[in-house]
Amino acid sequence: MDYTYTEYYRLFLMSMRTLLLGIAFTISLPAMVLAQKKNIVVLEVKAEIDPRMTRYVQLGLAYADDVKADVVVIEMDTYGGGLTDAKDIVDALGNYKKPVWVFINSDAASAGALISLACDSIYMVSGASIGAATVVDGSGQPLPDKYQSYMRSIMRSTAEKHGRDPHIAEGMVDERIVIDSVKEEGRVITFSSSEAVRYGYCEGIVTSVDDILKRNGVTDYAVNHYELSVIDRIVNVFLNPFISGILILIILAGIYFEMQAPGLGFAGFAALVALILYLVPYYLTGLADNWEIIAFFVGVALIAVEIFVIPGFGVAGIAGIFVTLGALVLIMLNNDAFDFGLVSTVTILRALAVAVVGMLGSVILFFVGASRLTGSRSLSPIILDDTQSRAAGYTSSFLHESMVGKTGIAQTVLRPSGKILIDGQLYDAFTRGEYIEQGTPVEVIDEETTSLRVKSLPL
Repeated sequence: MDYTYTEYYRLFLMSMRTLLLGIAFTISLPAMVLAQKKNIVVLEVKAEIDPRMTRYVQLGLAYADDVKADVVVIEMDTYGGGLTDAKDIVDALGNYKKPVWVFINSDAASAGALISLACDSIYMVSGASIGAATVVDGSGQPLPDKYQSYMRSIMRSTAEKHGRDPHIAEGMVDERIVIDSVKEEGRVITFSSSEAVRYGYCEGIVTSVDDILKRNGVTDYAVNHYELSVIDRIVNVFLNPFISGILILIILAGIYFEMQAPGLGFAGFAALVALILYLVPYYLTGLADNWEIIAFFVGVALIAVEIFVIPGFGVAGIAGIFVTLGALVLIMLNNDAFDFGLVSTVTILRALAVAVVGMLGSVILFFVGASRLTGSRSLSPIILDDTQSRAAGYTSSFLHESMVGKTGIAQTVLRPSGKILIDGQLYDAFTRGEYIEQGTPVEVIDEETTSLRVKSLPL
């Protein structure tokens, strides 16, 4: 059969098109196969539910988004932790768009049970448990009913959202609830693996993450265990209450020594570094609000005003100490302004203890460090260490006669130091610790160097 030139040209184009389509299909085939491979991200919740764990889960979910994970599996073994931290994790899970499965590899108690209910599917190993979500203090005693009511509400709504019996969820919190054939009054629900399957609180008993994937028909997959970066692990270290106490000690001691010797530099630098290491981790976890950080600097400013501007030590100094310490405590607490409704008493007391221990440690450092500081080689050029004794002709007394027993008027407020007026002459004076108003009659009871010790006289 004879073909014209045009027909040969058309046959050539059809052949080339077929060849190119075949090449394109061959090249794209590995990519198509690869696209079918499921990307699984595993997060490990195997410690107390606290701000460090909350940050880990939030960063893990963000990482899963970045790598376009098909499924997130939370491998859990925890006895619980802070209610507010658990609620933050539940909210993060609620905002995540892809499926989240939890693998209870032993225990999911208290806050762990709440987090498990927030997952799309629950799987457990044989012998695991879930429940016992009563809110308790550090000694294991139930907290007041306002905490239990809030926990019941969260457990109920979270269970309903994922198609689980809300009454059972409440029964994990409240021992007063009675559920026929499930729970009697006087105890809270803690399900074993088989009981959880029976009552719809577990999709199946498994042995591993691979077993979970196999049950869900996922055969071609890559498992990626998420781990914190070095920087994030360092941030978690500084969220430890013990480390926070040490940082508070350095902050307060550094501020004190810098104010005593403004040109020293090292004390102020140490306080600044400690302050950064204290604030940044709490700020990154959402615990430190802007107003709490501002309150801290306001407190420091009040202390500085009292030391450098206002004579003596009065309202500004005391207020500065309370504001500074209060801000350091509030930074550690997950409060909403001054609403501590979701913060347990134990958490508040622990934060107070950390701050107080840090303050007491800084006071000890003041006394120990001050004596060592004056004898240090670095400060010897600016410290006068010669003794100016009376035998060598030195005297600190400016008085030409004894003033003991003389009376006068407080020219300024004495708190405890100030000025008094005797026979028309001004003198520096101080009290034994009491506060004396301006204009109050006073009597000299002792002479010390350049000042007179006085006491108030009745009007």
